[in-house]
Amino acid sequence: MNAPLTDTDAIFRLCDTIRETGFAIHRFHRNGHVGKIYQNALLHRLRKQGLAVEAEFPLTVLDEDGTVLGDFRADLFVAQSLVVEVKVVKRLDDEHIAQLLGYLRASRIEHGLLINFGGGKYEIRKFVLQDALKGF
Repeated sequence: MNAPLTDTDAIFRLCDTIRETGFAIHRFHRNGHVGKIYQNALLHRLRKQGLAVEAEFPLTVLDEDGTVLGDFRADLFVAQSLVVEVKVVKRLDDEHIAQLLGYLRASRIEHGLLINFGGGKYEIRKFVLQDALKGF
């Protein structure tokens, strides 16, 4: 497996690729499907582009002293650097944002995307948890 991306420009290029791919999926499939369909479509199309993408990827949740508390499954984990959460809701709410930020903090991953295919318009938000890796 490749090492996580550390170059900020590389992360932003990766996010652009995912944004464009998600938009193409939304144009083709529109809304109305369950989240797994969009997750599988992203997985399929990103892999076709040669990206390392894992679905339902287990990420370990650590306590402040490094003790393993458990894990969660990221909808997609791209290039060992980016957590992607796929939603199918009318609109993204604070609880969806809190979920993604919680995943980033707990797993000490710095970058995440929240993508919603359920609204009338395609919606994507990028989050950078700058302090995710500080002190570790």
